[in-house]
Amino acid sequence: MVSGIRVLVAGASIAGPALAHWLRRRGADVTVVERAPELRPGGQAVDARGVAKEAIRRMGLDATVRAARTDTEGAYDVDADGEVLETYRAEDDGGDGYISEIEILRGDLSRVLYDDTRDGVEYVFGDRIAELTQDADGVDVTFAGGARRRFDLVVGADGLHSALRGMVFGPRERFVRHLGLVLAFYTVPNEFGVDRWLIDYRHRESGRSAGLRPIRDATRAMAMLSFPSADFEVDYRDVAAQKALLRERMAGMGWLTPRILAHLDDTPDFYLDQVAQVVMDRWSSGRVGLIGDAAFSSSPMSGGGTGLALVGAYLLAGELATADWDPEAGFARYEKRMRSFVEANQEIGRMHVESLSASGPDADPGPEPDMEALTELVERAINGVELPDYAGAPDSVVGPRNTP
Repeated sequence: MVSGIRVLVAGASIAGPALAHWLRRRGADVTVVERAPELRPGGQAVDARGVAKEAIRRMGLDATVRAARTDTEGAYDVDADGEVLETYRAEDDGGDGYISEIEILRGDLSRVLYDDTRDGVEYVFGDRIAELTQDADGVDVTFAGGARRRFDLVVGADGLHSALRGMVFGPRERFVRHLGLVLAFYTVPNEFGVDRWLIDYRHRESGRSAGLRPIRDATRAMAMLSFPSADFEVDYRDVAAQKALLRERMAGMGWLTPRILAHLDDTPDFYLDQVAQVVMDRWSSGRVGLIGDAAFSSSPMSGGGTGLALVGAYLLAGELATADWDPEAGFARYEKRMRSFVEANQEIGRMHVESLSASGPDADPGPEPDMEALTELVERAINGVELPDYAGAPDSVVGPRNTP
């Protein structure tokens, strides 16, 4: 096996640090560059189901991740008066249901992964890749801060709006599929009495929704708002414009929505973006590859994006290592293993959005779903990929480190 391979990973959210964990264990020297000045806190709650839980266990982080969970017991669908219409529990479907047994804020999972890797991985915050050129032997990278370095491989884990994808594969319009929905998340003071149960109100006639969910800080809650939009044009970095749009589109919404919106200007962690997927024929070009939302966003509506990132990180590092770090072979094997898993999760995401668009008391309910096919699809989206042992690949950690 070749040792000392130098890998640059762009992005320090979830896919990037997870990949850094496995690359380091397989013997690579890893640098992670993140354009933000520090880790971003908060964000939406993300889930680990099925095979993703096994990926966490193999990282030796099961106990740490579980300790950082939101500890949500379940969810209530309510009407405009707050009356409960439907109840979901975290133990449903063996912990892999609507509310996953492993549910954690994106920022908290990012922190767990960063803390796990920071002593053996070089992290560069407040910088980004400005230019890169590759040849048969490596990739020359120029950073926005002026540094120039050479790496053997570069992997983009920089999300839906991946700058690296744009540099190497082409403009975002070629790959990003907007699903016609916009989501917003931000924390608010817990003046609503939220306590271990998510509460969700959906105004079916307009396709809008508002919700509140518990977080580990019981003095605060996470607000969740959504509205349909086929013409989303707001710059994803223009927070003031995003807030103005949210106020405009959520105007007149009942339930607790006005009180939730009243905290827009004092929240520390506002996030809004379109619900979108990334669809690509291939996730690599030469010595440059993609992972996570940069390669195959399934959208938050799939509930599987975090699982794709964690499983993808395990498989990409394993396949590269067992291919003696040959990018053509390693990237190809990773794509072959992941493709069906990705497609199942993307189909779940599209179906979820489509189900929300069928609104109103007089809406055509459409044909009855094929429940057998749907069950098979859900199973493929949760467990539809194998995690090889990679017994022939280097592993700097023998056995789990902190699993109970």
